[in-house]
Amino acid sequence: MSRSFEVGLGLQSDKQPAEYEAIARRAEAAGIDVLSVYHDLFYQPAIAPLLLMARVTERIRLGPSAVNPYTLHPVELAGQAAALDLASGGRAYLGLVQGAWLDQLGLDGRQSFSALKEAAEVVRLVLAGDRSGFSGRHFTLAPGTGLNYEPLRPEIPLLVGSWRPRMLAWAGTVAREVKLGGTANPEMVRQAREWIGNDDVRIVAGAVSVVDEDGATARARAREHVQVYLPVVGRLDPTLHLAEDEEPPLELFTFAGTPEEVAAQVLELVDAGADRVELGTPQGLTTLGGVDLICDRVLPLLG
Repeated sequence: MSRSFEVGLGLQSDKQPAEYEAIARRAEAAGIDVLSVYHDLFYQPAIAPLLLMARVTERIRLGPSAVNPYTLHPVELAGQAAALDLASGGRAYLGLVQGAWLDQLGLDGRQSFSALKEAAEVVRLVLAGDRSGFSGRHFTLAPGTGLNYEPLRPEIPLLVGSWRPRMLAWAGTVAREVKLGGTANPEMVRQAREWIGNDDVRIVAGAVSVVDEDGATARARAREHVQVYLPVVGRLDPTLHLAEDEEPPLELFTFAGTPEEVAAQVLELVDAGADRVELGTPQGLTTLGGVDLICDRVLPLLG
């Protein structure tokens, strides 16, 4: 591969086991770098598809994009990351976010930033085998507490997903990567780099993607799929300066169009400073069809 950047696929966890395995084999053979699985509420837990895909691949990196410390305790986060790392032979990453739609579970996410910081520290201690204990506002580990097995690696690369300046600045001190989930806006990538303040931390830009030979059909399909995410991220982008009643522009929140059009969007983000571009669900009019087009038609245009 001559690319100086990575290309990933972001998969929704709504598929059958054989579909994940087929996608993983196809992606690895074509040169996709990373496979991510969403951990959205009321879908399959991300760890299940990730373990399936780990067993049928040898090179590709895998991880949840992303989990939160409200629906999974940090000890469970560490354990799942360690299990995926073992199954994949050291190819796992762990993605953490504050969480969305928590109100549907009666959870109060107003202290989610401090909870996320504590969770990252607990995960670090558990994976490193540090049994000195931890006492925080949200989470506690009694001294002597730790895993009853040896992780493959004492540190698993951390990805933090956020659009917020304060969290991205913190991520610049603890994470290997940050993800701007739901954006295809080059200006947002440039803005995030300023907030992160650490050029060694990689930026991942990912969004709903639909690739099809008919660009208009692809954009219409993308508009349908992005509606679930726009209420979460549509007004987080400070570079847009949207009026209160103004609709966020579709092209800055999706990758949609013909293979040539989507490849051009990817390269614009790379030029803006993205280190990895994640082409998210549903990939095409069908996921398998979209993955085929990404592998056969988009990747060759990216170098």
